[in-house]
Amino acid sequence: MMKKILGVAALCFAALSVMAQKPATVTGTMNFDRFKPAEVKLFKVVNGKCFEIAQTTPTPEGKFGFMFFPSYEGLYVLGRGNELSPNYNFAFYFKEGDNLSVELTDWDYKLTGENTKENKTLYSWHQVIDTIYQKSINFMGTMSTYVDFFPQLEATAAKAGNWWNGKKTGNAKFDQAMPGYMKMYMTMIATNFLNTPRSAHPSVEEFSSYYSTIQPTDITTHTEPVYSFPWGVRTMEGMAQIKYRMNGGTFGQGTDMIKAFEPYILNDTLRGEMVLGRAASLRDYGQYKDLMDSYGSYILTDSQKLKQIAILTPLLKYKKGDDAFNFSYVDNHGDTTSLADMKGKVVMVDVWATWCGPCKAEIPYLKQLEEEMKGQDVQFVSISVDVEKDKQKWLHFIDTAKLGGTQLFAGGWDQQSGLAKYYQIKGIPRFMVFDKKGKIVSVDAPRPSTPELKKMLEASLQE
Repeated sequence: MMKKILGVAALCFAALSVMAQKPATVTGTMNFDRFKPAEVKLFKVVNGKCFEIAQTTPTPEGKFGFMFFPSYEGLYVLGRGNELSPNYNFAFYFKEGDNLSVELTDWDYKLTGENTKENKTLYSWHQVIDTIYQKSINFMGTMSTYVDFFPQLEATAAKAGNWWNGKKTGNAKFDQAMPGYMKMYMTMIATNFLNTPRSAHPSVEEFSSYYSTIQPTDITTHTEPVYSFPWGVRTMEGMAQIKYRMNGGTFGQGTDMIKAFEPYILNDTLRGEMVLGRAASLRDYGQYKDLMDSYGSYILTDSQKLKQIAILTPLLKYKKGDDAFNFSYVDNHGDTTSLADMKGKVVMVDVWATWCGPCKAEIPYLKQLEEEMKGQDVQFVSISVDVEKDKQKWLHFIDTAKLGGTQLFAGGWDQQSGLAKYYQIKGIPRFMVFDKKGKIVSVDAPRPSTPELKKMLEASLQE
């Protein structure tokens, strides 16, 4: 009986604690000339990444608002962007009871009405970095190259060096964190600029001298600097990539990025974030297993282990030796062909479309591979995900490009019972290999432009 009373008392205390907590509020307006977003989103920061916690549709007059209970004191993110990128998103500081009054514009924001000292400070800092922020982060609104960006980066870095001197908000937690936020912002801007589309890209020798000051080891001895920043993991990896390049490293197909970046990321938990990022991009259980055999020891925290399970679970459906999806499509002659029809042969599938530039770039290598393996028990199958209205375009391309192998038409990739849906294909080209018994070898095989695909086919012929 006493246990029940204590349990009820604990629940009541928890409920009172929630009721006692004061909500934070956001009162906003949109003033957009170019964009009319359907939603404005609010994100929290979890382990150096953004996670959406709420969204709202503005009124016809552009007004919007949020009321929420901050689960921690620190940075949250507001904007029209997504979880993965800082584009069109902005960070604000919240603690219990704080109010934010803000106006969002096409590319920027400004404070309106009453705001906290912390967010006034962040806005003042944003004004210091805004020119280079727009050119690096919201780059679609500018036409910037390193020629104009590097001098502005250096000038801003010089100004930022003593900007915080003598400034205090009275919030000791924020005041202690602000220099770290400033450093992460400057680094994110510098690294993001080099990793986004531009009309001209600098060689390492042309890098601004500012890049020599970027030291990923400064923020990776422990997790806090990375984990507390909304785009912390992204920035950490950008720092490691730049330092790797500056030390003579090069990137190519098959480069082990985790091994390349290990010397610059000192904390094993942060290395685990890098491993999980790589794992999330995989579509093949065999590749996942190889990755975890090499780097699984870096998956240390409970949250990392939960994410690992979430990544692994769908891959178990596609592991080597499992039954493959028995696709069945019409070919360019009007006949229906299925995977089952090809039992007794190793089958290489190329999922592609006539509008896909990278797909067409692989065609010469695919033709060469077909020629090299002529006379062997390998069936080359190309499955187009062009939509039905483009079927004649597909047929014409087959003739003009003189495509060989078996040419099948899927009629789009959104069919509920189709190959692309079954294998959760979100991008093309995608190459897959199935063995003579119709079992999975790999559902994310190497491209024909690499020697690894031929090796995989030859190994499958021997099994």
